[in-house]
Amino acid sequence: MNTSHHSRRESIAKWLLAALLGVLAGIMLNSLLGKFRTSISTDARVITPRGDLAGDEKTTIQLFQKASPSVVHITTVQVRRYSFSMRATEIPKGTGSGLIWDRAGHVVTNYHVIKGANAARVTLSDHSSWDASLVGVAPDKDLAVIRITADPSTLHPVPIGSSSDLQVGQNVLAIGNPFGLDQTLTTGVISGLNREILSDTSRPISGVIQTDAAINPGNSGGPLLDSAGRLIGVNTAIYSPSGAYAGIGFAVPVDTVNHIVPQLIKYGKVKSPGLGIQVAPDQILRRMGMEGVQVMRVLSDGAADKAGILPSRLGPNGRLILGDVIITMEGITIRNKLDLFRVLNRYEIGDTVTVTVLRGREKKQFKITLQELSR
Repeated sequence: MNTSHHSRRESIAKWLLAALLGVLAGIMLNSLLGKFRTSISTDARVITPRGDLAGDEKTTIQLFQKASPSVVHITTVQVRRYSFSMRATEIPKGTGSGLIWDRAGHVVTNYHVIKGANAARVTLSDHSSWDASLVGVAPDKDLAVIRITADPSTLHPVPIGSSSDLQVGQNVLAIGNPFGLDQTLTTGVISGLNREILSDTSRPISGVIQTDAAINPGNSGGPLLDSAGRLIGVNTAIYSPSGAYAGIGFAVPVDTVNHIVPQLIKYGKVKSPGLGIQVAPDQILRRMGMEGVQVMRVLSDGAADKAGILPSRLGPNGRLILGDVIITMEGITIRNKLDLFRVLNRYEIGDTVTVTVLRGREKKQFKITLQELSR
C-alpha cells in the first residue's frame, strides 16, 4: 500500500512539474513573440530615390510629348435606312488613327479606316471632337485624306521626314489608338525595307517599311516616326494569323505619302499612269502554260489603241482571237499583272515606254505614251 501511494505521489509531482514547465515555456514564447511583433513596422516603406532618368528614356518621352498632338483618333459610322421606317440609324463601324497634315485641317489616314463609312469623327489630343468631311482616297496605296474645321492654332502638323535613306536597325516610334486606347506609344526598330504588300484593290504597295514596333488594330493610319520625331511612314498593316500584334508591322513610306496626299487634296484622287487597256485574269495564261499579261480590251482612242495594241476579238469564222500578251516593259519581264503594276508605278503620265507583246507566235514592240488611268 505504501509503495503504491508513493508511486501516485511521484506521478502527480511529475505531472505538476511538466505543467509548470509548459506554462513557463508559454509565457516565455509569448514574451518573445510580443517583442518580435513590436519590432515590425506598420508604416509605409521608405521610398528609395530613383535618380535621373536614362538618356534614351528622356529622349523617348520628349519625342512622344512633341509628336502626340499631331496624332488623332478616328471613329467611323455607317448610316442605314430601313424600308419599314423613315428613320436612319447610325451604326458604329470602327476606329483608327490619323495624323494632322496641315493647319488647314487635313488629316491623313488609311483608306481601309474610312472605307464603307458614311461619316467620320476626329478626336484631337486635347479631346475635342470634330466631324470630318472626305477629301480624297487612294485605295491602291491605302491612303485617304479627310478634313476638319478646327481652329488652325489648335492643329499641330507632323514634321515630314524621308524614307529613301532609312536603314535597318534605326529606332522608330509608333503612336496610335489600338483597340480604342488613345495616344498609345510603342517603340522598336526598322526590321526591313522595300517590302511589298497588297492594297484593298489587290495592287502592290512597294517600298513598304517593316517594323517590330507593336502595331495593332486601331493603329492603322497613325504615324511611324524616326528618332528625330519626323514622319517616315503611315502604319497600315500587321502580319499576324490572329489579327493582333505578332512582331511584324508595315507602314506606307513617307515618300509615297508625300507624293499622294497633295494630289488627294488638289484633285480628290491620284492621277496614275496607265496603258488604256483592260487585262485578263492571270489564270487564263497560266492554264495555257504561258506568262505575261493578256490584253482583253483596248480603250478607244487610248494610249494602247493609238500605239496599235490589239485586244481579244472575234475572227471571221466566229472564233475568239486572243489579244496581245504583254511580256516586257522597258526591258523588264512581265510575268503577271503585279509585275505590270510594279513597272507602271515607276512612271508618270506622259512618259513614253517601250512595250513588247506576243501576238500569236510573233514578238512586236510598241512605243506607248502613258495616259491618266481611268477610275
